[in-house]
Amino acid sequence: MGTKVLTLDTMNPHVKAMEYAVRGPIVTRANEIEAELKTGKSKKPFTRVVKANIGDCHATGQKPNTFIRRLVALCTLPDPLMNDPGIPVDCKERAKRVLAACRGQSTGSYTDSPGISIIREDIAKYIHERDGYPSNPSDIIMTTGASDGIKVILNMLMTGQSGKSERAGIMIPVPQYPLYSATLTEYNAHAIHYYLDESKGWALDMSELRKSLEEAKPHCRPRAICVINPGNPTGQVLSEENIKDIIKFAKEENLFILADEVYQHNVYAKGCQFHSFKKVLMQMGPDYSHMELASFMSASKGFMGECGFRGAYCEVINLDPGVRKTLMKSITARLCPPVLGQVVMEAIVNPPRPGEPSYEKFQFEKNEVLTQLAEKAKLVTETFNSIEGISCNEVQGAMYCFPRLHLPEKMLEAAKEKNMLPDAFYCFEMLEKTGICTVPGSGFGQREGTHHFRITILPPVEELKEVMQKFKEFHLKFLAEYK
Repeated sequence: MGTKVLTLDTMNPHVKAMEYAVRGPIVTRANEIEAELKTGKSKKPFTRVVKANIGDCHATGQKPNTFIRRLVALCTLPDPLMNDPGIPVDCKERAKRVLAACRGQSTGSYTDSPGISIIREDIAKYIHERDGYPSNPSDIIMTTGASDGIKVILNMLMTGQSGKSERAGIMIPVPQYPLYSATLTEYNAHAIHYYLDESKGWALDMSELRKSLEEAKPHCRPRAICVINPGNPTGQVLSEENIKDIIKFAKEENLFILADEVYQHNVYAKGCQFHSFKKVLMQMGPDYSHMELASFMSASKGFMGECGFRGAYCEVINLDPGVRKTLMKSITARLCPPVLGQVVMEAIVNPPRPGEPSYEKFQFEKNEVLTQLAEKAKLVTETFNSIEGISCNEVQGAMYCFPRLHLPEKMLEAAKEKNMLPDAFYCFEMLEKTGICTVPGSGFGQREGTHHFRITILPPVEELKEVMQKFKEFHLKFLAEYK
């Protein structure tokens, strides 16, 4: 037997060090329990596992939007569906327009690397309508999910240097979506953590930004700041003033801005409103409107929840012409993003208009999803705050809740004995006793000495009520056991 070229000792150490908590060991155990329940090998006090660890809308029961799926169906199988009288004409017209822009009039063909030209044009119109400022289709890159677009831009920001003070430094919020920490580990970059203020509803504090950046400067070359708005896992929505402060800070420090705005449709709390970084940047005038900005939007979230299609776009503005050319060259190696994902994005940015036959049904289905999400955001916030040993900021937006656990000392000692982080110990216990799969807060980052977990608000309302009741019973027994 020959020696393996790749072993744990010889493989890329940065890939080996990468971790992604949302699909980490607790999810592995949840899958094992599911298999055990199906085969009858395991006797548990529950009959199924509730996957509340990931923002996978359709997996938790959300129904697909009819207009989106009809457009995908027509683009996939135009013959015989174009002759189906049950499919509205406005949907057929859009499908014909998309197919005419595809090579061979088939979604089975490659597209241009940045995406189908007419869909990029429609995305630019969508951004213009949203913000009130023009968007150039040549600034739009369609990607395989927002995560792919984020990685493309982060890769461009790397310095190519491995020395301690020469590595690229990227500012990321804590708590943060693990894609960022995982990717920076993979790229051997330096993560500059800035902490969100839990005592102020996960607000972004400017003094914390400055402090974290100054502490990081001896260890890296700061290149960019990432902002997630609405927040994941924290569910906060940034005010317009807060966004202005971040933009001013980025200008002062000469930082590229990455705006993760995939939850822009998901705003629930009264008094909260989504403001895009692009819009605020433009409103601030010529001193700021020239700044480099990449913003990301996805088909996976919002009212759509079409995670499996991997549809998304990135708008990158104000790039140096040479950098723009190099970026476009780099994405050609990816050939093109999934064509049906592009079709889904077309349905989102070019939806039925008033007076078109699909309009009323589209609006009803969209509003029903968002109304129920708002109801569920309120339900989980109020429930967690009614339980001893838990505190929770209002879920203003996005699809998650990030409650804080106030754990007894005896439990902290028990976790230490098992060589586990306290919130991981808690989440594993919850999974084994209730079948509820969540993600420990340590997977997202949190202030030292605090403990959290992330849970989605996606299950149907009645099911979510049952989940919250089951959680409450578990938590109170857990506290009693360790008091």
